[in-house]
Amino acid sequence: MNPYAALCDDFGLFAYLNTKLDLPSGSETVVHFFDAIQKSFPDMTEFARRENGEFVLEEDRNEGSLRSVTLEPRRLASAHMNPHSLEDADRQHERVLDIAPYHLDLSSLICDSLDVVFTFDFNYQGNHDEVVAEALAQGSPFEGLLQLPGSRVTHFEPSMMVTLDDRGRLQARLWVESRTTAYQVQTGHYTEAPITVYFQLHQDWSRQPFKTFAEAYWNRRRLAQELIESHVLPGILLPLHQTISAR
Repeated sequence: MNPYAALCDDFGLFAYLNTKLDLPSGSETVVHFFDAIQKSFPDMTEFARRENGEFVLEEDRNEGSLRSVTLEPRRLASAHMNPHSLEDADRQHERVLDIAPYHLDLSSLICDSLDVVFTFDFNYQGNHDEVVAEALAQGSPFEGLLQLPGSRVTHFEPSMMVTLDDRGRLQARLWVESRTTAYQVQTGHYTEAPITVYFQLHQDWSRQPFKTFAEAYWNRRRLAQELIESHVLPGILLPLHQTISAR
């Protein structure tokens, strides 16, 4: 089961392979690549080329769970929103990373980095920044400003990046994104939109120990989940969930 389904409104697990050179964009190569993906995931039937030149294959957006694969000039993105289990998302990302070298002439030589990203959406109609500050700034040096008479929070999006190895090639980044605008705060008119928490593990590809992209993904995905369970869940996700639920 998806371990985060009861915690947030939408959850996503993403794999990004970033390259130093442009990826192939010829129609024959692109069609063969996406055809191989569709054979593994037959429900991915919606294919399109966007105005910016990106190619995307995805499932029907009306379904609750959504798989998608995007081929950008210098990035291959595999995304799974609201997977039934983490293993479902892993199976997709592993398959995409396994076949990409053969269809896209993608080698370790031109690989720049591999990112694994977890996203957590909390739908809320109101001042996002105020909610984030209430959930995460209590007991911190920011608390005094929150208690100023007549004050209103108009921007609070905490972000942090840490290096996890001696050479700085493995980095973890956590950030919170609010979608409240200054106009909404001034008028008091808000629309429901998600507050998003992102957790990213970024691995520079040079001199990393893994032979294949899929092996690197599995290692980084497991490490990312360990860090989420031990730090992000109790320190960020649960306070946000509890604060929004209390409103």
